[in-house]
Amino acid sequence: MSAAPQLVVHRDKELMAQAAAARLITKIVDAQSARGSASVVLTGGRNGNGLLAALHAAPARDAVDWGRLDLWWGDERFLPDGDPERNYTQAKEALLDAVPLDPARVHPMPASDGLFEADAAAEAYAAELANAAGPEDHGPVPTFDVLMLGVGPDTHVASLFPELPAVRETERTVVGVHGAPKPPPTRTTLTLPAIRAAREVWLLAAGEDKAKAAAIALSGAGEIQAPAAGAYGRSRTLWLLDAAAASQLPPELYPPAVA
Repeated sequence: MSAAPQLVVHRDKELMAQAAAARLITKIVDAQSARGSASVVLTGGRNGNGLLAALHAAPARDAVDWGRLDLWWGDERFLPDGDPERNYTQAKEALLDAVPLDPARVHPMPASDGLFEADAAAEAYAAELANAAGPEDHGPVPTFDVLMLGVGPDTHVASLFPELPAVRETERTVVGVHGAPKPPPTRTTLTLPAIRAAREVWLLAAGEDKAKAAAIALSGAGEIQAPAAGAYGRSRTLWLLDAAAASQLPPELYPPAVA
């Protein structure tokens, strides 16, 4: 397991999104300077889309060489292409359509109106990840620079829900999810082994409805019962919270200052 998670608490969700966007720009630029390119795994949901919108509005976004950025997704709702509930559709609207990405380096998970049903779609995405991995990655997925995850009120991350089979997966990197407790019930998701291939994992949580989940995940819960507790990076695990989401953290976890 990586080092203990680091916590950064911001006053409100807007400031959290802006600060996370600035942090991500810096991380991408540093990776591109060091290795020529960068790879990021996006997350959907309220906090993930808020970060992308803040990135869209950030003047410093032009520091990124968008053509040398690989984008992946942590999970997807298994819906038709263009459906407004798909994470990919929402990401396009929030940011992607406004920046000069290389289409060959943007890797959305398959849609439900494509060639696959959900389990086959997961296999296809796993193969795409494996094809992108090089010898230096020492595994079946690329070593992502940053992998972002929203944290659900039930402690789910990506589409790894407490107690369901996907969170127990130890071999495959992508799986189909059936019977998810949050609609839509059918999804595709990275598994914990794939998530842990990232250099850095950032967990985003804002709002009072996330406070209990953050407290549980950061207080030693098991990953089967609290999937967010099992999400960590190779070199760094960062929880980015607003004050409301941090409100139930035990005192020993709460950082000394609020940014």
